[in-house]
Amino acid sequence: MFLIGIDIGGMSIKGGIATLAGEILYKATVQTHLQYTDEHPITEDIAKLIENLLEQSGKSLTEFYGIGIGSPGAIDSARGVIRYANNIRMQNVPVVEQLHEQFNLPVFINNDANCAALGEYVYGAGRGYDDVLFVTLGTGVGSGILIGGKLFEGREGGGAECGHMSLYRDGEPCTCGRKGCWEAYASATALIRITKQAMLRHPESLMHEIAEADNAVNGKTAFLAAKRNDPAGQSVVDEYIRNIGDGLVNLANIFRPEVILIGGGISHEGAYLTDPLQKIVDEENFGAAFNPRVVVKAASLGNDAGLLGAAALVVTNCVKA
Repeated sequence: MFLIGIDIGGMSIKGGIATLAGEILYKATVQTHLQYTDEHPITEDIAKLIENLLEQSGKSLTEFYGIGIGSPGAIDSARGVIRYANNIRMQNVPVVEQLHEQFNLPVFINNDANCAALGEYVYGAGRGYDDVLFVTLGTGVGSGILIGGKLFEGREGGGAECGHMSLYRDGEPCTCGRKGCWEAYASATALIRITKQAMLRHPESLMHEIAEADNAVNGKTAFLAAKRNDPAGQSVVDEYIRNIGDGLVNLANIFRPEVILIGGGISHEGAYLTDPLQKIVDEENFGAAFNPRVVVKAASLGNDAGLLGAAALVVTNCVKA
């Protein structure tokens, strides 16, 4: 018996067939449309993707436990509805009902960051822990929370948006409309902004040479310069890590999880990123000398976290041990 995982992204919808052990056997993708309508609902593209996977594998629907879907936006997982997604422009889409009618399999949906957290918990760096907080540093800051091995979603799936806690009143503008959100300081987008600002102040910095070689300023620019002992690059990295650390301390104080997992492209920096973050959390969380330690480590599933997490929705909802 197998699992189907679907990961909806801004550029593409990824699908995969996985085993219960988390091995992805087949993959396929379709392009995401920026706006779906009643005449062309997103479920049409998801259905094509699933049919593609079935054709690749030669498997019949009777060999599957179900379908799991991770989607950006506000998701009502209990009703199986995408309530609202802004980047892909969807409102009140009954995804679960529509796909269940077509494939007659159990279908589950959740927020994409929640799915990535669940994927890490079931198959990745979160295995062996009961209380896991997953933070992904990308265009924004996504987060997923597991308490006692269960996803914490907030009322009707509207919670767990850690990226939008405020760090600085009247600070940097955030895409959510507020100012000073953690996302505006800890995302990869924020890192690029800080890097560009530092490059303007420091024309002598190696960051210029690195950006020219890459034809762009990106999330690696400052880190590469810092590793070559560039003072301006190191200053950017220190500031950025400080920004992440401030948010992690807040989360450690609120949830006191066993582990905080860092995902997104920045997590590829490994110990260069997580060691200083661990030090900040160790030294600055409330009652640090008396309370349980919160481990900080990099997530391990990379780009497959969302897909495997979607598959894990099926595991946690309808696969009996």
